[in-house]
Amino acid sequence: MTMSSSDQTLKRELGIFAAVMLGLGSIVGTGVFVSLGLGAGIAGPAVVLAIALAAALATCNGLSSAQLAAAHPVAGGTYEYGYKYMHPALGFTAGWMFLAAKSASAATAALGFAGYLLNAFAPEHGQLLVPLALLIAGLLTLLILTGIRRTSTANIVIVSLTLLSLIAFVVFGLPQLIERSDETLTPFFAGEADDRGLVPAILHATALMFVAYTGYGRIATMGEEIHNPRRSIPIAIIITLVVSAVLYMAVALVGVGAVGAQAFHDATREQAAPLVVIAQQIAGERSLLAMLILIGALTAMLGVLLNLILGLSRVALAMGRRGDLPGMFGLLNASGTPFAAIFLVTLIIMVLIRLGSVEATWSFSAFTVLIYYGLTNAAALRLPREQRLYPRVLAWAGLVGCVGLAFWVDLRYWLAGLVLIAVGLLWHAIARRLAFRESSNQA
Repeated sequence: MTMSSSDQTLKRELGIFAAVMLGLGSIVGTGVFVSLGLGAGIAGPAVVLAIALAAALATCNGLSSAQLAAAHPVAGGTYEYGYKYMHPALGFTAGWMFLAAKSASAATAALGFAGYLLNAFAPEHGQLLVPLALLIAGLLTLLILTGIRRTSTANIVIVSLTLLSLIAFVVFGLPQLIERSDETLTPFFAGEADDRGLVPAILHATALMFVAYTGYGRIATMGEEIHNPRRSIPIAIIITLVVSAVLYMAVALVGVGAVGAQAFHDATREQAAPLVVIAQQIAGERSLLAMLILIGALTAMLGVLLNLILGLSRVALAMGRRGDLPGMFGLLNASGTPFAAIFLVTLIIMVLIRLGSVEATWSFSAFTVLIYYGLTNAAALRLPREQRLYPRVLAWAGLVGCVGLAFWVDLRYWLAGLVLIAVGLLWHAIARRLAFRESSNQA
C-alpha cells in the first residue's frame, strides 16, 4: 500500500548531531579500514600527503554541496541540483554516477566486513567472503526498511564504537611509530609501487583517498529529512570533514609508521583487514587492541553500508519521481519509507559484491564519484548570488580538482566509467521520449 500523493514527502527528523553521525558513518569505514592500505601501496609514506590533498578537495566539494543543499533541500543531492541549476542530462548523469559510485563503495564495505570477520574467526574459509557480504547487505536492508529514526539510532551506536576503536589504535600505535619511523617513513616520497613516477603515484593515491571522504555527501542527499537545512547542513558537513581528516591522517601515520607502507598494502590486498593485522603486530594476535580494532572495523563497515543504502535509496527515489527510473521507485509506503528504491539499490550492490574484489570496486568508485562531485561544483557555480554562502573560487577549485583526478585512476576503470555514462545517457533519452509519448497520448 502506498501513501497519497500529498504525503509523498520525507519527514524532517534529523538534527545536526544525527546528521554529523550519518556523515561520519559514511566516511569512517572503508576509507580508513581498507583504502588507506591501497593508497599506501601506491604512494608509500606519502599517502599521508595524499590524504591531506584529498581532504582539501573534499572541503571544496563539501562547501559546494552545503550551499546547494541549503538552497534546495530535497532528497537526491546533485541529481536534483543538476536538474535545477544546469541541464536535465547533467542532472541525470549525476544521479547515474552516484548510483554507480556508491553502489561500488557499498559493495566494498560489505566485502570489507566479510574480510575482517573471516580473518578473525575463519581465515581458512575465504570462499565464504562473497556469501557473507551478500548476507549482511540483506540484513541491513531489512533494518533500513523499519524507518529513518530507528536507522539513525543504530548508526549513532555503530559510529561511536568505530571512533573509540580508532582512537585506541592511534594511542597504542604511537610507541611503535616513534620506534620505527626512521625505517618505515623514509624516504617519505618513495612511490616505488607506481612505475609512472612520484607525482602520478601521489595523484593516483589522492583520487582513491578522495572517495574515502565523500560520505559527507550523504548529509546533502538526506536534505529533505534534516531540520533547518540552511543552517544545519553546512555545519554538519564541515564538522564531519574536519573530524574525518584528522582521524585519517593519524591512522595512516601510525599504520605506515608501525609496519611500513608495503606491509600495509599487502595486508589490504591479501586479507582485506589491514588494521587488524597491524594491531596484531603492535600488541599481539590475541591482544585487547586487536580485538578493539576488529570490533571497530566490523561496526565501521556496517555503518558505511547502512548509510550508503540509505543515501542511494534517496537518489533512486528522486530519479523515480522525475521518471528517470520507473515510477514505482519514486513512491513511499504507508510508513513513509521508499521501499522499492531501497530494494533496487540493494540488488545493485549485491551484483557488485559478486565481483569479490575490494580493489576493483574501490577503483571504479573513485572515477565515478569524482565525476559526480565535478557536477556538484559545476551546479554550485550556477547558484544565484543571493543563494551563495561561499566564494565561487572554492567551487572552481573543486571542479578542476575532481575532473583532473578522475583520469589518474587506472585506465580500465575510467574507460568503464565513460561507457557507463554513455549507456546512462542513452537510457535517459529513451525514458524521456517514452514519457513524452505517454503525456501526448493522455492529452
